[in-house]
Amino acid sequence: MAYLDDAGRKLVADAVTAAEAQTSGEIVTVLADRSDGYTDVALLWAVGAAFTVMSLFAAFPLPFLDLWDRLIGGWGHQWSTGELASMVIGLGLLTFLAVMLVQQWEPLKFALIPGPTKTIRVHAQAVRQFKVGADRRTTGRTGVMIYLSMREHRAEIVADESIAAVVSAEVWGEAMGDMLIEIRKGRIAEGLAVGIGDVGFVLAQHFPRGADDVNELPDRLIEV
Repeated sequence: MAYLDDAGRKLVADAVTAAEAQTSGEIVTVLADRSDGYTDVALLWAVGAAFTVMSLFAAFPLPFLDLWDRLIGGWGHQWSTGELASMVIGLGLLTFLAVMLVQQWEPLKFALIPGPTKTIRVHAQAVRQFKVGADRRTTGRTGVMIYLSMREHRAEIVADESIAAVVSAEVWGEAMGDMLIEIRKGRIAEGLAVGIGDVGFVLAQHFPRGADDVNELPDRLIEV
């Protein structure tokens, strides 16, 4: 899914170019639709729902059996052990499939994912993207990645070792806050541009641009 048009992409790339004009640091931006498929979380919800329904049947079987009898014509009969076991298994299987099916609707699926799980996986994916796109790919180990994951509504700023040694996480938190103010308004490109500007300002304080500095990483937005 494309979140930005060409004008938005250009705005982000131009912001990176402008920020890097004042620093030897290199800024990489990544815009992701999601950071994980969360299949395991969906399975856990489906399994939990199935066992809940099966447990309810075991504790209160009569409402289920009466409902089934009405559905097949209203004639009750004596349920055998095998029939009861089949009913338990059938209810569990149907519940499992139903919960997996409704989670195909993306808004519900992501609403059911716990916030801490989203945070952990977005961070992990941001670190993976950083290792691929920026880690140790600059002469002075001065790469910074701004990673935005749309489905989870999470963002990360990951910095190379040289930068992490002199810039505290609280400083990046301020840049993140400025960026998210715009993004919450639906202004994704503008938000990224603000975040890039803040990151560039911080980098310029500690890693000013040298006369022989060259652009080592692409300025364009990476969309995944």
